[in-house]
Amino acid sequence: MFVGKPSHILFEPPPSPPHIVVGITDAQTCLVLSGRLRALREAGFRVTLVSNPGDLLELTSKSEGVESISCPMKRGIAPFADFISLIRLGYLLWRLHPDLTEFSTPKAGLLGNLVSKIARVPMRVYMLRGLKLETCTGIKRRILWAAERLSCACAHVVLCNSASLKNEARSMGIAPADKLCMLGSGSSNGVDVERFSPGPGSKELRSHHRLPEDALVLGFVGRLTRDKGIPELIEAFDVILAAQPKTYLLLVGWFDASEDALDDAMRIRILTHPHIRLTGYVADPAPYYRIMDLMVLPSWREGFPNVLLEAGATGIPVIATLCTGSRDAMVPEVTGLLIPPGYPEAICEAVLCLLRNPERRQSMGRAARAWVLEHYVDRDVLRMTTEFYKNLLKQLRPSQQMTELEERSESA
Repeated sequence: MFVGKPSHILFEPPPSPPHIVVGITDAQTCLVLSGRLRALREAGFRVTLVSNPGDLLELTSKSEGVESISCPMKRGIAPFADFISLIRLGYLLWRLHPDLTEFSTPKAGLLGNLVSKIARVPMRVYMLRGLKLETCTGIKRRILWAAERLSCACAHVVLCNSASLKNEARSMGIAPADKLCMLGSGSSNGVDVERFSPGPGSKELRSHHRLPEDALVLGFVGRLTRDKGIPELIEAFDVILAAQPKTYLLLVGWFDASEDALDDAMRIRILTHPHIRLTGYVADPAPYYRIMDLMVLPSWREGFPNVLLEAGATGIPVIATLCTGSRDAMVPEVTGLLIPPGYPEAICEAVLCLLRNPERRQSMGRAARAWVLEHYVDRDVLRMTTEFYKNLLKQLRPSQQMTELEERSESA
């Protein structure tokens, strides 16, 4: 007579893969998730991306090979709409029952981490990508500070993407030091150094944007907003142009409808300026770096601006401000120049210094690529990320299940 295990053990289905819900407020933030979601999926996780509805949500879901769910959320302060979003997120997490949540950006960070704690999600990560309150004052700053503190309180781990951001969060009292952490040298994605690499600029691209062959191209990549320092950059550019008449300003970005949006007068000034070229949103900025001689990012605040790493990987020197995040994404006097935020005169002086010295620009460009190759290659940064999440989940899952996760990761 055959005696075996009970049938309910013999036919027990294999354990499901660990489930991570990644939440952001606006679909445009999907731009900074490229590669990260795929890496988590290939490491054996089930990944669900949640954000406001938008074309980028669907495109990112398909390109990264992950699930996506839209959940309307207001970017600004909107108590009634926020309550509705909270209910929606609560139902979503109840239905998905994730092992881990990673929410980032101010509104999704607040609502997502709060509802994750209420839903008792086993492991909750707040991905801190920047502090909007840095450029706010008065009651709004106090409200944002309280929101950030609550987001951090609801999370088990606050993952910062730069050293200066981590220090700022600690000094502001937003989270205790033992809850704040950073992986490697910072950055949440790193850089694809093959895609962003030195090479001849496209003549067709220059022609399309009406850039003369002998033009000196000063570049900017990102959202066109006040906090990105666009007003100061435009003011400085007119002085730069007077000193270097062959200079053109290439703005690779779009007018963002955010709380720090540019006013109509500034938009008109940009659109009608004879030496400013505006691309609008571009899916692949890599070819645009190759037609730049120099890149400037005059931000007032950042988390960790990957655009500086992308420029560096392309061999382009950068000018950045001393603001949080930006000062971590370059090496002063080696890969570029650091200036104080908010001063058009400083932008002008730094830009002219490098435009007039092509040998120094080339030297800084070579040093920038070498530095990025040493610290920010995407596969290395993403490997640290997946290992970090595996270690977090080892606290929650039986060792056998984690072994199966690692086997799936190796086979992928």
